[in-house]
Amino acid sequence: MASDFCTEDGALRLKNKIEEYWKSRGFDVNIDLVDAGFIPAMRSARTDVRSNMINGMPTPGVGGSLRGSSDKKSQFAQEFSRQMMN
Repeated sequence: MASDFCTEDGALRLKNKIEEYWKSRGFDVNIDLVDAGFIPAMRSARTDVRSNMINGMPTPGVGGSLRGSSDKKSQFAQEFSRQMMN
C-alpha cells in the first residue's frame, strides 16, 4: 500500500520526501528510521520515522535559520501537509 508509512519501504519513502522538501528550502534535517519490531496491537511490524525537527520544523542553526515571521513558518507547514497527502 503506497500510503502505509509504517512499513520499512513506506518509512523510507517518507524519510526521503521530508529530506527533499526541507533541502529544497535550504535546511538539512536529520531523519532516522527505527525498527520497532512486531507490535501486537497493530498485528504487524512497524518502522518509526524520527527526526531532529521540533513540531515539524527544522531546528534553528541546522542548515539554515528559522528566523522570520510565524506566518512564513505556518506557510511551510501547510505546504508540507498538502504535499504529504499526495
